Amino acid sequence: METTQSAGRRTAGVRKWWALLGFGAATFAAAAIGGLGVRGTSAEYQSLEQPAWAPPSWLFGPVWTVLYALIAIAGWLVWRRVGFGPALGAWVAQLVLNAIWTPLFFGAGRYGLAFAEIVVMWLAIGVTVALFRRVSRPATLLMLPYWAWVTFAAALNFAIWRLNS
Repeated sequence: METTQSAGRRTAGVRKWWALLGFGAATFAAAAIGGLGVRGTSAEYQSLEQPAWAPPSWLFGPVWTVLYALIAIAGWLVWRRVGFGPALGAWVAQLVLNAIWTPLFFGAGRYGLAFAEIVVMWLAIGVTVALFRRVSRPATLLMLPYWAWVTFAAALNFAIWRLNS
């Protein structure tokens, strides 16, 4: 016979996994929204004047897939510790900024505006990392590859802007 306490634990366990799926869905939605109305990004990227250190276009898909998974898990870990609050507010803000960048850069071809936006996104990721650090070391560590990649992406955005202006 199952006790009320063990049934409650099982329900809480199921709830945490559904929440992880929710965080995954949120990051997937940000990626999908960022890609709406933006076609031919690979061809456009290849047609741009680029610095010698620019990566090939095929690399972006695998890198972003891993990063979005890390972002989702990091948010979920923080949610499990403290629920919704300032740390997850910052997480949502940087995710929204992430979704905005692709349409600015590829959809509108506004490389300078996209650079300004990615700088704001970089700062928002920094705030998120600082707030996550107070809550969960693993979540903080999971956000660092993303922050590093956005640092690189910002430098690449700047170089492409300068070379194509």
